[in-house]
Amino acid sequence: MVYFHQQATEYLNNGGYFLSPQYNPFLEPGTPQFDSALASITSKKTFKEGGSRFYDKSALYHIHGEYKFTPAFCDITLGGNYRKYLPKSEGTIFSDTASKITNEEFGAYAGFEKKLLKEKLRINASARLDKNENFPYVFSPALGAVYNINKEHIVRGSFSSAIRNPTLADQYLYYQVGRAILIGNTNGYEGLVTVPSLLNYIESEKNFDTLEFFSVKAVRPEKVKTVELGYRATIGTHLYIDIGGYYSWYKDFIGYKIGADVDTFTVSLPFQIPYKDLYPNNILRVATNSEDEVTTHGASVGLNYYIGKYFAANANYSWNVLDRHGSDDPLIPAFNTPEHKYNVGFSIRNWRNLGFNINYKWVQGFNYEGSPQFTGYIPDYDMIDVQANYRFEERLTFKLGASNVLNNKHYEVYGGPLVGRLIYFSILLELKDAFKN
Repeated sequence: MVYFHQQATEYLNNGGYFLSPQYNPFLEPGTPQFDSALASITSKKTFKEGGSRFYDKSALYHIHGEYKFTPAFCDITLGGNYRKYLPKSEGTIFSDTASKITNEEFGAYAGFEKKLLKEKLRINASARLDKNENFPYVFSPALGAVYNINKEHIVRGSFSSAIRNPTLADQYLYYQVGRAILIGNTNGYEGLVTVPSLLNYIESEKNFDTLEFFSVKAVRPEKVKTVELGYRATIGTHLYIDIGGYYSWYKDFIGYKIGADVDTFTVSLPFQIPYKDLYPNNILRVATNSEDEVTTHGASVGLNYYIGKYFAANANYSWNVLDRHGSDDPLIPAFNTPEHKYNVGFSIRNWRNLGFNINYKWVQGFNYEGSPQFTGYIPDYDMIDVQANYRFEERLTFKLGASNVLNNKHYEVYGGPLVGRLIYFSILLELKDAFKN
């Protein structure tokens, strides 16, 4: 494959002019021809115009209020929020060319906390009600408890429920990527054709019976219920450990389905039997929900070992799995979470005015789905982050650091750019007491 790819590349870059009357050879970066083509592409807003420019003058208004009070029997928290979205993309991101899009949502919540057994047991309960203008009311309660066995050992457990409203992209996206249109879904779609059956139709000399039609319901809020257990302990005087595990049940898990939007018609020709045919308009990637149960489960462990007053070593590990229980639902879940990852680090804190930390991170390869238009495998990758700071007197701190200091270039999003080294430097001047007199 590499050999044939090189052959095709050399042919197109150096010849092949007969392929198209508008054919242009490869443009070298830095040349006037390259700069002219780049300016043309980036100044045009839509794919149909041959451009790639995004226009985004969107706005978001958010207000959030909360009040806490402590009567004798328990602690109470009441709160609420309101949010209004005003996307404005002139059709380059959202379907807002024909009319203006607005979207509003609000929520209210209440929480209660009570200490029992001489404050060794802390119980909390909460409930929240949310409403988005495009979806019905959704109620999500939660209950948790933390028990202090003693100063060194603490256990916790909780049951919680939550909702995730479809994003603006899930509702209103309209993004032409060439081979498909990424599209939101507030009303549902009827009469889509599966892509494999469309290919079979073409290869079987247009046998209409090979087509598989399906419908997609309008996207709905995603709901999840989670049970979590955890344990935190101090072992001796230096080692701290925190272990936790969870199991989650999802209803209406949000993902994507892919189908062909086609027009069907009957062909009637003289002296021939009428037959059905179709015209494919576009391939659509439509936001929707899973019709089957989806669960996730996982665990994490964190360790901190303190060496004297200024030095510490730390490590953590997490494990996460999505389980579709053998479902044949063609939904693309876009979970995009590696099953295994861990960090190992060492730090110095305020030793002779010096601070330092170094951290090694490893992430297992995983299948990245819909980023937003691509799906593919992200290989294992690792990196080292380093940061040092020095404090002069009491108010001035210099900080120098690097993320991925060894410049181990890797992909974190399929279809995205390689991620390399990032170096940063900052100066912090604290003025909290400068104007006291």
